[in-house]
Amino acid sequence: MKRVNQGRLLSAAVFVLGVAGLAQDSPGNRRPSVTLQPTEVVSINRGHSGTVELNFRVPGGFHINSNMPHQEYLKKTELKLDAPTDIVVRKVTYPEGEDRTFPFAPDEKINVYSGDFTVTVLVRPLKTVLPTKYAVHGNLKYQACDNAACYPPRQLPVTFEVRVTKAASENKKKSPPQSPRAHG
Repeated sequence: MKRVNQGRLLSAAVFVLGVAGLAQDSPGNRRPSVTLQPTEVVSINRGHSGTVELNFRVPGGFHINSNMPHQEYLKKTELKLDAPTDIVVRKVTYPEGEDRTFPFAPDEKINVYSGDFTVTVLVRPLKTVLPTKYAVHGNLKYQACDNAACYPPRQLPVTFEVRVTKAASENKKKSPPQSPRAHG
């Protein structure tokens, strides 16, 4: 039996993997990447809660598992956020997914998001936070599929800004006490 040159074998493997990677990322091939639509800066009074809407888009021909897939083995879509000190993320709300069947699992209904979907985030700046603009960073974790296969799980970086303002009650100066006598 001939001895295979390990250097040549390794070079061939790297070449094949490189070509496969180029083919996968070429402009002609569609990739199942979720995108975040531009998000407006939301103004919130310190000490009060406010809602930020994050609008995502799944490209046509693909879907991602919802946040509440029916099957435990499916990778759910999940938003993980890292807020600055004194900005509290109180709640993340996901939309209901759509139950669909696919050729790869014709007897199972799979709960998915496709097209556009919105995740809402309830944030609350503490009363002591300085009034200014704050950036909240995080990742949307998801797994995209088409009608034939699922792709490796991915993460989409997510950033949105919150402008913290003084509450209207903080802007009012206290009036001097009034005389008990009637003014005429």
